[in-house]
Amino acid sequence: MRVSASVQQALAAGQPVVALESTVISHGLPRPTNLALALELEDLIRAQGATPATVGIIHGEPVVGLGTDEITLLANATEVEKVSLWNLAATVIQGRHGATTVSATAFLASRAGIEVFATGGIGGVHRGEVHDVSADLYALERYPVLVVASGAKSILDLEATVETLETLGVPVVGYRTGTLPGFYLRDTGIAISARVESPQEAAQLWKTQRSLGLGGMILANPIPQAAALERQAVERWLKQALADAQRSHTSGKALTPFLLDRLRSLSHNRTLEANLALLRDNAVLAAQVAAGG
Repeated sequence: MRVSASVQQALAAGQPVVALESTVISHGLPRPTNLALALELEDLIRAQGATPATVGIIHGEPVVGLGTDEITLLANATEVEKVSLWNLAATVIQGRHGATTVSATAFLASRAGIEVFATGGIGGVHRGEVHDVSADLYALERYPVLVVASGAKSILDLEATVETLETLGVPVVGYRTGTLPGFYLRDTGIAISARVESPQEAAQLWKTQRSLGLGGMILANPIPQAAALERQAVERWLKQALADAQRSHTSGKALTPFLLDRLRSLSHNRTLEANLALLRDNAVLAAQVAAGG
């Protein structure tokens, strides 16, 4: 694993560092929006006084702190593996480019000594598929990383996802909310374990989590009000997208990118704009928490 000089220097000096995943670059957003957003997130983190560390795999080498040219490569290459924990070693040994999901990013960030990670939404339990559970949930049990996310993606079974996290001992803490955000939705009505009102409170709670020797934690940050979508519209689009996925026999690791793309089309880009807004907001909050508030 290669850790960039800027990330190494920040960690050695005890300065705040925020990890970023790369699946959103290669599989989550359309071109050229993906590259513009990836670079913007790094700039937003720097503006808060923290060092960004975008994580990915280049020619089989895991990298924590991708350079601009490497981010550009992942944004534009046509053959980029979507990397979770189960195929991380295979991607390395095959010398392939890889975009890391939440689970793989949490693992590599933790190995590098990074404790705070910003993303859009975590994976979880797929609707109607009780055995289709994202490795993200188990990674958060194992690796001590605070993940700032707008809850879990709306395409999932959110109640089952929260129950699974509870079973695994992973706290879901609301940022100024007592209920789980639903990615495009600010409020799903699903109660969560605790809430904090400021980056300082979140940082203190995370320090306590770490001092007890526990694993990861989710800081659930609702999408900004101005960018939030209506529940009925999202459910209507999602119902159509799920039907399309079934007709096309799309499943496994291809399902989430397929559904997100269909939602973007069905909503006339409204879900895309919402996704960009929450990614920006989460990056800023993560940098503030990493800096201790």
